Amino acid sequence: MAKEQRGIQSIDVGGRLLQALTRSDGAMMLKDLAEAADMPPAKAHAYLVSFCKLGLMEQDAVTGRYDLGPLALELGLVSLNRLDAVKIAGAEMSALAARIGQSTAIAVWGNYGPTIVRFEQSVRPIHVNMRTGTVMQIQQTATGLVFAAFIAPAQIEAALLATSPDAQQRATVRAALQALEPALADVRKRGLARAQGHPVPGVNAFSAPVFDHTGEIALALTTLGAAAEFDSAWNSTIAQELRASAQRVSARLGAVRNNND
Repeated sequence: MAKEQRGIQSIDVGGRLLQALTRSDGAMMLKDLAEAADMPPAKAHAYLVSFCKLGLMEQDAVTGRYDLGPLALELGLVSLNRLDAVKIAGAEMSALAARIGQSTAIAVWGNYGPTIVRFEQSVRPIHVNMRTGTVMQIQQTATGLVFAAFIAPAQIEAALLATSPDAQQRATVRAALQALEPALADVRKRGLARAQGHPVPGVNAFSAPVFDHTGEIALALTTLGAAAEFDSAWNSTIAQELRASAQRVSARLGAVRNNND
């Protein structure tokens, strides 16, 4: 068993104030902040003075309330810029695959649409043409529907017209996307897209969106398997585990909330 490393107690104690303020909905009075951090107001005040000097917190001169300061904001932005979304999702993807026993994949938006950047085959092999670099069909796959539901329509149109951008084709694409809107609204409501035996016969799939700190879709987490062993009910364990995994990755990327909340 690894031995717990010893830290600096005063920093641990002061950190409780930062944690309390981070969990709150807004600025807080000294009394409330001290109570949330489980310490006497006089003791909390001493820490707050130091935090304000550092820029981790600031006090409103009129209301006396404390809020996060410019240094806290700067640290947050630096942290977000250094996050590797695919790396974070990859760790979650592997854990998900182990829990549900199904194949999993990560897709990002590329020039031609949703593109697989990681694929993990389960111990239950399935015959699908999916590997790193595979571009998923936007209108017929669970992964494609997730992106279509949350990405800007102009980006979807550009991807669909990448190989044939003539005016007639553009009108056809726009009509197809308009017809697809009820299905996309359902994806937004559920926070999941589903494919049942289509486009690959005998293979089911779920896909869930992962959002970044701006609220934009960063990638999609997808799980798929043979229909006989893949429960495609909306309330299945597979569906619930996938949605929870996507929400955890979104939280790591700084998403304030999920679009299906």
